[in-house]
Amino acid sequence: MGTGALMNQKELLKGNTETLLLSLLTQEAMYGYQIVKEMERRSSGYFQFKEGTLYPALHRLEEAHLVEGRWAEANMGTPRRYYHITAKGERVLSERSSEWRKFATAVNAIMIPQPN
Repeated sequence: MGTGALMNQKELLKGNTETLLLSLLTQEAMYGYQIVKEMERRSSGYFQFKEGTLYPALHRLEEAHLVEGRWAEANMGTPRRYYHITAKGERVLSERSSEWRKFATAVNAIMIPQPN
């Protein structure tokens, strides 16, 4: 991937990181490394979050009361912070998802011309 493609990917991700995290957390509570791996798996490697992106976004979501983090013991005895979406987070995600669908439809209508 060239540097131009990488820059575009970062710009696209910047405005959507929190929405992607909210969407991912609707299925189950997850800890940081699990979030990174699941995001990478579901996007077929397109999204590869770094700690410098992930944790500030999770903290912003916590401050806005859209997610809540709780410490829990893991299988190996090391405590992990599990994040789960709140009711407020689900409402915000619903609004953002609706707006995203409208945006994607409009972009596709321009980028993928339909035959007349």
